[in-house]
Amino acid sequence: MSEDAQDVVLIVEDEPLILMVLADYLSGLGYRVLKAENGEQALEILSTKPHLDLMVTDFRLPGGISGVKIAEPAVLLRPDLKVIFISGYPQEIKETNSPIARKAPILAKPFDLETLHEQIQELLA
Repeated sequence: MSEDAQDVVLIVEDEPLILMVLADYLSGLGYRVLKAENGEQALEILSTKPHLDLMVTDFRLPGGISGVKIAEPAVLLRPDLKVIFISGYPQEIKETNSPIARKAPILAKPFDLETLHEQIQELLA
């Protein structure tokens, strides 16, 4: 993280409690956190915010837009954007055969918050 700017993390999670815990945890570590409860909100943020460093996204989201369907165009628009998938069904992410799903880290729920932080540090290093 540079001294003059915080790293910006977009969290896409439809479960309010998980979204709150992740946002509070990452904010407490000094990240600037943006939150989306579904794919539509995530795509809105991705189209309007000029700077994002990382997206942490659930795979199964309401409205028929999966985390992979958000990540694919996001990375096309922002080639430097890092992605971490979180899911109770990690095998489903791998089965999409998406290029982003093959290279992005996948954390199976439930996961340890420190593990998430380590993944973020590794990706943003």
